[in-house]
Amino acid sequence: MNEIIQVALGERSYPIHIGAGLLAQSGALLAPLVAKSARPARIAVVTDETVAKLHYPAFAAALTAKGMEPIPIVLPPGEQTKSFVQLEKLMEQLLVANVERGSLIVALGGGVIGDITGFAAGTLKRGVDFAQVPTTLLAQVDSSVGGKTAINMPQGKNLVGLFYQPRIVIADISVLATLPRRELLGGYAEIVKYALLGDADFLAWLEQHGAAALSGDEHAIAYAVAHSCQMKAGIVARDEHEHGERALLNLGHTFGHGLEAATSYSDRLSHGEGVAIGCVLAFKLSERLGHCKAEDVARVEAHLAAMGLATRIAQIPAATPPGAHRTPIVKSAATPPGAHRAPIVKSAATPPGADDILAHMRHDKKAKGGRMTFILVRGIGQAFISRDVPEDAVRAVLAAG
Repeated sequence: MNEIIQVALGERSYPIHIGAGLLAQSGALLAPLVAKSARPARIAVVTDETVAKLHYPAFAAALTAKGMEPIPIVLPPGEQTKSFVQLEKLMEQLLVANVERGSLIVALGGGVIGDITGFAAGTLKRGVDFAQVPTTLLAQVDSSVGGKTAINMPQGKNLVGLFYQPRIVIADISVLATLPRRELLGGYAEIVKYALLGDADFLAWLEQHGAAALSGDEHAIAYAVAHSCQMKAGIVARDEHEHGERALLNLGHTFGHGLEAATSYSDRLSHGEGVAIGCVLAFKLSERLGHCKAEDVARVEAHLAAMGLATRIAQIPAATPPGAHRTPIVKSAATPPGAHRAPIVKSAATPPGADDILAHMRHDKKAKGGRMTFILVRGIGQAFISRDVPEDAVRAVLAAG
């Protein structure tokens, strides 16, 4: 079943296609967006090394079957690809591929590929159309929708970028079966975020069906993706450039981005893991300021932990000394109700400190007049924007971890 959700932005509106097996239908879905010409349309497909091995052959075959000529551009995987160095390399390859203003660029991959490709498309020749074909859960429910594109700076995440909407989003839930558990959980954190910011009933649904969704239940994961996209599409349609309501989508992100920067965008902490910890910290800060109840904090932390996500700063792995080998963290399946979950073992080295994290948070792009912007809550599903948060309260919450 293919569900279509519309992002209503007038003449720049576009559909989000969600369903199983859509990668094979990509040629038919993209063909109407390609300028007709005597020769086969050349489509620049930006991806990373991991996705290229898993999904590029099938995607390229789908384009070729509809008379298009795919031109692969393969970037390194990982958050550190969102840099000026890789952006310049991508731009050069797009120019070598003779991408014209009437061409179409496709982002085939996760949030990193979507972000850097969208930024390149929005600035190359003052704007070239692009399409999002997200292959991670996080990208399908969040980064591929809404037109935010960016690269990172040492001072913080996503500090250089622009709003540039795609022409179409194609979210094939079948490809999620190839993801490691850790990546699925990172995307799940973003799904929970939607419930926490504006839909308490959705959190209740996730508490019942979240484990099934992450264990391959096609109906459950399709519903979770579609509901998340529906919520985001509505918010983006009402506030495309984040002058108000759209900022609510940053619940957990001010903290999360600070944590990512403090860990140098390394594999110590993925974006989704940062969001999970960040959401808990946002609830703890809200409780400290008298906005929400302790029971809400406990419920949020309990659900994220039950699914296998870290919820505290102290659970972030320590940096690996140069030349040392880090054993990858293996996230287990969700713990059944009442079962005991073994604590996450961390290194004796110190995790990011409160002052270090806070220093990175001050560079957050949502800051105004030198004051940080926080998304706080009055309860589950009741988020609001606050620019009047005492820094001492933030430091205390960070110090408590």
